[in-house]
Amino acid sequence: MSRIQQVRPAGAGHETLCVLLAAALIVTLAAAVVTLRGERQDEQAIAVHQLDARRDLSAAEQGIHTDLWVAADEIRALREETGSAADAQALAAEGLPPFVDDASSQRRGRHQWRLLDNGAYLGHSQDPSLAGTFLLIPAADADTRPEIWLRRDSSALAPDDLATPLLIAAGWRQVVSHYDAGVTRQHRH
Repeated sequence: MSRIQQVRPAGAGHETLCVLLAAALIVTLAAAVVTLRGERQDEQAIAVHQLDARRDLSAAEQGIHTDLWVAADEIRALREETGSAADAQALAAEGLPPFVDDASSQRRGRHQWRLLDNGAYLGHSQDPSLAGTFLLIPAADADTRPEIWLRRDSSALAPDDLATPLLIAAGWRQVVSHYDAGVTRQHRH
């Protein structure tokens, strides 16, 4: 005698419910981790007369700014060695960017550099659409920091006085660098 046994197909409803619950658990855990370990918004505020070197400068201006930071140390070392400030031509002869006239300087605005009577270096841009005019105020000693100022209009004149309030009144903006947790992450909302 043959017996017939009826086998019912396995229902997918139970398995689907388990998969959906597992997916919901994963999404909830991921959201919790992102919320708890997300980027902090502790950026330092800058003054109205300042520009952030990371966000507010064009690519050409960022390159010049970086070159000026490196050059500032060399200028201080040369001044300590010789007892006087080197003029822009001497810095160019040393091959020190951005004072040297090379292909890079041509792509960055063809700045004409000169040493001012007050000890600052003025780099007047020949192409303000690429980069503004820069002013480098070298550090007096190893304990102070150099200052870099920028003016983006073509009427930038050499300042007689390097006092901060006078530079601000003349339309110069100080370029500052803040290195915080978000150096490599920029959020523009």
